[in-house]
Amino acid sequence: MFDKSLIAAACLIVLSGQSLAQQTDSSVLDTVVVTSQKRTEEARKVPLSVSAISGESLKENQILDVGDLTRNVPNISFSGQSGSGPGLSNIEIRGVSSQAGSATVGVYLDDVSLTTRNLYSQGTAEPRFFDLERVEVLRGPQGTLYGAGSMGGTLRFISKQPDLKLFSGDVSAEMSSTSHGGTNWTAQGVLNVPLATGTAALRIGVQTGHDSGYIDQVDPQSLKVIDKGINSNDWSVLRLSAKVKFNNDWSLTPALFYQHNKSHDIDAAYLTVGDYQQYNAGVPLARFQTSKIVQEPGDDKLTVPSLTLNGDLGFADFTGVVNGYKRKFNRIQDGTSVNSSYIGSLITNTAVADVVSYLPSDVYLNNKIDQVSVELRLASKDWTPGNGLPLTWVAGFFSATTKTDVVDSEPVFGITKAFTDKGADINDLSNWSDDSGMYAGAFPNDNSYYSARHYKTKQNSVFGELTWHFSPALRFTAGLRYLRSSENFRREGDFFFAGGPSTTQIDSKANKATPRFALSWDVSEDTSLYANVAEGFRLGGANRPIPIYAGTLADLATLGLTEAPATFKPDTLRSYEIGSKSRLLGGKVLLDLSAYHIDWKNIQQDVGLPTTGFDFETNVGRATSDGLEIDLKARVTPSLTVSAGGGYNRAVFAENVPALGTDDDGNLNVRKGDRIQGVPRYSLHLGGEYRFALAGIDSVVRLNGQWTGDSHGSLFRGDTDYKRPGYFTADASWGMNFEKFDLNLFVKNLGNNHTVLQQPNVQYVTEAFYLRPRTIGATLSASF
Repeated sequence: MFDKSLIAAACLIVLSGQSLAQQTDSSVLDTVVVTSQKRTEEARKVPLSVSAISGESLKENQILDVGDLTRNVPNISFSGQSGSGPGLSNIEIRGVSSQAGSATVGVYLDDVSLTTRNLYSQGTAEPRFFDLERVEVLRGPQGTLYGAGSMGGTLRFISKQPDLKLFSGDVSAEMSSTSHGGTNWTAQGVLNVPLATGTAALRIGVQTGHDSGYIDQVDPQSLKVIDKGINSNDWSVLRLSAKVKFNNDWSLTPALFYQHNKSHDIDAAYLTVGDYQQYNAGVPLARFQTSKIVQEPGDDKLTVPSLTLNGDLGFADFTGVVNGYKRKFNRIQDGTSVNSSYIGSLITNTAVADVVSYLPSDVYLNNKIDQVSVELRLASKDWTPGNGLPLTWVAGFFSATTKTDVVDSEPVFGITKAFTDKGADINDLSNWSDDSGMYAGAFPNDNSYYSARHYKTKQNSVFGELTWHFSPALRFTAGLRYLRSSENFRREGDFFFAGGPSTTQIDSKANKATPRFALSWDVSEDTSLYANVAEGFRLGGANRPIPIYAGTLADLATLGLTEAPATFKPDTLRSYEIGSKSRLLGGKVLLDLSAYHIDWKNIQQDVGLPTTGFDFETNVGRATSDGLEIDLKARVTPSLTVSAGGGYNRAVFAENVPALGTDDDGNLNVRKGDRIQGVPRYSLHLGGEYRFALAGIDSVVRLNGQWTGDSHGSLFRGDTDYKRPGYFTADASWGMNFEKFDLNLFVKNLGNNHTVLQQPNVQYVTEAFYLRPRTIGATLSASF
């Protein structure tokens, strides 16, 4: 069989050859404008690595979510946290990857921070790619302008703004079919209405849709399918914004973003019947099947209100943003393996144990985030030669209060009845092993565990950047952010796994100054060189307490501990970057190149106890990350545009890490030179679009291929997810314009790649995640 990547490359070469033969052009590529440094400027003038993809390009190239984005932008990746699906992944940039502690990538919706801590119960908030002006990916630490959490970089979703002059709108409907799945659909509409021409306008957008599932649930005893397509997903989105212009200098923009995502299960299959299951344990399953007992639905609501005031003070532009960020994410995990199987092993009454070991158990996870923040900033006017001091600057103040609550309740259905049916008493300790940690009343209403964690984090920052223009071509930037934060952590726990009722409260404080220095030189009118040195950091935090009994004491002893640490500290990194940005051949070619080195120390890591399943977070290890990036776009002819980009990354531990334990042979789990988890060795994308007329119909054909390198999904060699394979996928589309209407025919995952991308061990069960199977569809849209 032919390699699908070679087929894709051959198709692109054919298109290129056809177009080169027809070349008679003088057309150029559009100038890329970004606001990554809190001011509007050409991307070529920004002294750091930035990728910006317009909203139109996102739609045209079927870049629908963060997963698609990571395959089309160099050195950005994602990893499933506690199951794959919407809102369950963490984002990584330039090898700065951690599944513990605070986030390593800042996420922003316009000027609103959606950055939160890494939690096993949820991932990063993922606004759908709807009615966006563009998406910006800022690579490298952004601690000066964006604060804590932007260690690896920042991901910004920039919304389209109300137009004060033109009445406009667009509507679209999409239908598609997924192999081994079913029918998918999306409907959306956007309306822009000037309420008073030039003075006030309203913009409203609505989207709703359904993605079919492709994972089938089978009965572990008969192996027959009992529920098809269990991982289907439904969503709705509302974007509402208004703009009022008081005069030529001042305007006010209130906005609301609301998203409701309802997933019926995660995108996880089993390769074999679970080892914890009563029948056929270890028997291979067909592709896209799972033998789980409990389905794992999720209900995720994201609400982001904001109020933005913009004004011209003469000497500077003022921006004030007051906003909220609310997220409620309730989900269920299958806890049968981690709860029922383990509890059954502690029961000495074998007749009861044989029943309890296979009882279904739910893990109810209720996550809630409530944040209020304010940012006030001033940005100087652009400097022009001969006009005052050659100085531009940005200065601001940021304050946020974030409340995060995670409630975890884990019933084992029928455990009390299992004892009484066998004539036994669940509270009779003679039915339990001596080191079980059992006590009378440990399972009220069959509940095995209750935990409520409450985090209240306050942070205040002042920040600023000054740029001195030695000449119109040579600029030096120095920036600094100073942050003070405090956190109050409170946890209530009860029932069997918590060791009885307990309450813990921990208060902590931190402060940090993060500098940045950059030098930018316009070698010519078309090429700029830059060098950038920056620091990034993450806030520390508190750990939930680990109950002390024989099992946990033995686990802690293997790590050389008598108790788990109550807190973990901030970690920091320093990044060194050089790069160039060029606009060549009269604007027909855009070429960005960059290289970087990162030193990361006191990494926030999750440490799991070997047998009891508890974990804690601590600071261990030092790492380095070295890499290269290239981004190229070329208008070969007026009809053909080619784009290519890629990144190489070597992110490794710079020392042995004894604190992360040893393997069965007594060797360290994490050794100097081991790769950081979740970071592909390389990423590459290659694409082209060819415009032509067919029977008088304006058409465009697009073909895009993405290669993602191999990575390590775990720090431990014996883990099933330790080695993640590299893979290739391709997308294609054909767009046609019929005056007022556009029709786009598309295929995603053109080669129907079935590579198992990740095999994480979740709740002691090995799961398998695939690319969404080949999806073929059509979109009909109209603008007015």
